[in-house]
Amino acid sequence: MIYLDHNATTSVAPEVAEAMRPYWGKKYGNPSSAYTLGRVAKQALEEARVQVADLLGCQPGEIVFTSGGTESNNMVIKGVAYSLAEKGRHVITTAIEHPAVTNPCLFLLYQGYDVTFLPVDSTGLVDPSAVKKAIRPTTVLISVMHANNETGTIQPISEIGALAQEAGVLFHTDAAQSVGKIPAGVSDLQVDFLSVAGHKMYAPKGVGALFIKNGLRIEPFLHGADQECGRRAGTENVMFAVALGRASLLARERMLAEAERISSLRDRLHSLLAEDIPGLVLNGHSEARLPNTLNVSLPGVDGGTLLDTIPEICASTGAACHDRSVQLSHVLAAMQVPEKTGRGAIRLTLGRENTETQIDKAAKMIIAAYNQCQFMAKG
Repeated sequence: MIYLDHNATTSVAPEVAEAMRPYWGKKYGNPSSAYTLGRVAKQALEEARVQVADLLGCQPGEIVFTSGGTESNNMVIKGVAYSLAEKGRHVITTAIEHPAVTNPCLFLLYQGYDVTFLPVDSTGLVDPSAVKKAIRPTTVLISVMHANNETGTIQPISEIGALAQEAGVLFHTDAAQSVGKIPAGVSDLQVDFLSVAGHKMYAPKGVGALFIKNGLRIEPFLHGADQECGRRAGTENVMFAVALGRASLLARERMLAEAERISSLRDRLHSLLAEDIPGLVLNGHSEARLPNTLNVSLPGVDGGTLLDTIPEICASTGAACHDRSVQLSHVLAAMQVPEKTGRGAIRLTLGRENTETQIDKAAKMIIAAYNQCQFMAKG
């Protein structure tokens, strides 16, 4: 098996699994308990919070542990909307967001809020000037993803953040795909909120984090006891918080070297495919993109059909949550990619385990499958 779907999920790093191990055994205490077993859990929870904060360049108290990127996004979008409803009921986002942002915005729309979905250009970039023009006196939140999950295109978040600050509007970025792959310092990005998904960065599924800038209070997404300083009710998942903390530590140590190695492999894969597939189309920005992401359209074939003929390769046609959909990806549609081209798209996303040998084998298998699909199409 050659795994090329790291934007869908990653394996749990061995170091992360080892860090978790004591907390499903002897160290099972509730971090809210006052006795030793509880204090041990509390200490582990706070150490993990420091590790996540160090990766994002913020204070530990600005980190809230959640169940993942979806909860983090919902917590921000709904929490800000409800908390600032008296100020205004207008939210700005983009047409290429993950459903974890788009659907909460649609939920608000159905509740009488006004939502602006900004377009993007052919490379998947949103124009900061369009964001500025969309801001109204009633705008309470701007939410723009850091990097797109399908194309890898990286948005000009710091520039948009500066515009938001100037206008006095809160700014959120869904950084599920970028954290751990590229620098995502909250000060550099000029954000008020930032969402993290653990399973995109070699931690388990079911854990994430939300950066909330000091001084900001929003309506909690979950109501109950006062865990996480009253921002997220429910007994903390110490085991998974520890996992996210260790994954964050590994990312800090390895990010730059990994990005250089993986981007080189990605470019090698692209070159090999382009050599033998005439008319291969790159979807997304050629430079401002994640180091691991390659989204290409193969002319004259259906991307899903092609991948189905290569069971040895784990890859997708787009976001894993709606992979193999018969509809054109909403991201490619927003980029005005022709439907015929978009249907030939495959997303190949690399990770730590991939080697040059794997990349060469994958390229050969994809080219062979493409030729087979072309032959069958011609009858």
